[in-house]
Amino acid sequence: MEVKEAKGKLGVLVVGVGGAVSTTFIVGTLAVRKGLAKPIGSLTQLATIRLGKRNENRFPKIKDVVPLADLDDIVFGGWDLFEEDVYAAAKHAEVLSDKDLDGVKDELVAIKPMKAAFDQNWVKRLHGTNVKQASTRWDLTEQVREDIRKFKAEHNCDRMVVIWAASTEIYLPLCDEHKSLAALEQAMKENKTDKISPSMCYAYAAVAEGVPFIMGAPNLCLDMPAMWEFSEKQQVPICGKDFKTGQTMMKTVLSPMLKTRMLGLEGWFSTNILGNRDGEVLDDPDSFKTKEVSKLSVIDTILQPDLYPDLYGNIYHKVRINYYPPRKDNKEGWDNIDIIGWMGYPMQLKVDFLCRDSILAAPLCLDLVLFTDLAQRCGFSGIQSWLSFYFKSPMHDFEHIPEHDLFIQHTILKNTLRKIIGEETLDYLD
Repeated sequence: MEVKEAKGKLGVLVVGVGGAVSTTFIVGTLAVRKGLAKPIGSLTQLATIRLGKRNENRFPKIKDVVPLADLDDIVFGGWDLFEEDVYAAAKHAEVLSDKDLDGVKDELVAIKPMKAAFDQNWVKRLHGTNVKQASTRWDLTEQVREDIRKFKAEHNCDRMVVIWAASTEIYLPLCDEHKSLAALEQAMKENKTDKISPSMCYAYAAVAEGVPFIMGAPNLCLDMPAMWEFSEKQQVPICGKDFKTGQTMMKTVLSPMLKTRMLGLEGWFSTNILGNRDGEVLDDPDSFKTKEVSKLSVIDTILQPDLYPDLYGNIYHKVRINYYPPRKDNKEGWDNIDIIGWMGYPMQLKVDFLCRDSILAAPLCLDLVLFTDLAQRCGFSGIQSWLSFYFKSPMHDFEHIPEHDLFIQHTILKNTLRKIIGEETLDYLD
């Protein structure tokens, strides 16, 4: 496979650049490249990949054999509802210590957000002041396109990636306006604000500019025929949706265990407490509905109740997220899992995951930026299903069933990397 060299600077534009996830991602990346921190959680920076037979003992790091962009070549920018620079925003998020922030303070202060494409009807709990004004969604999208072009020129970037790390929008089912590129564009020009979300404006703008787009929230945005058509037409990679971090990551590990051992499942109750801006947004029922659909999709796809009705045909699955300000970014995910064993006897699993939401999400952002840039240089376009490893609700078209099993996703990811560098793929886990 012919892969273009990762020459020059890589511009990374983050939607919601002042949020907890975004600032943690940016601070960490800058600190790692200065030797001030370790990139724990990042496959691109730490993971090895087996090449050839096991007894050949070839286990190089991914970054040493796959032609990824160098961290030193990344230039950060982005949009946000609030005007504060990334240093001030990171202080406000209270995820990282002053010591970590001050180590890269000059770089953070220099990153000032562009005005956001925002509509409060889509995220009801946030009240932004750094917001674009436009007569139609089409005009709003044109402003975002101009931002991308201007940033690329001003920072002398050779390539760009746009990643959504902003809030979850209210729930929206797929509509006629989303079923073709022509219908989407018409709805944008007619300013159908109830059908065209701000996130769609960012996605359309990026793809129109030939820039890969990553959807890190569960919003209906890329996962529609209109955007699949557009990304193929523009030859641009797209991927999403909703970063797979805490509780859902555990589900994609535990569900395969139950199925592999042919243990039954009667019920799965999941609840979270979270206090950051994400928790505040998800306290709104309409935004939570979007997240709930993303979280609920995992178990059925893995357990295949149609094939195993005795084991998984009547699962009661409940998901709740509770806004609890004292926790800030330190989320707690609690699961009660009622399982069934030999002769129908009941058992239980209890999981209490005291995690840090942004600390788990930040390395995913880095990997996705580097891998989508790689995909672009490989000539890949459309849905990048090989990156399903990173998402709660992996994007797929109407003809395919998404893979949710974390370990199968991991194998698909590494096999794609093997193909890119001309190595043999493996048909089993390594």
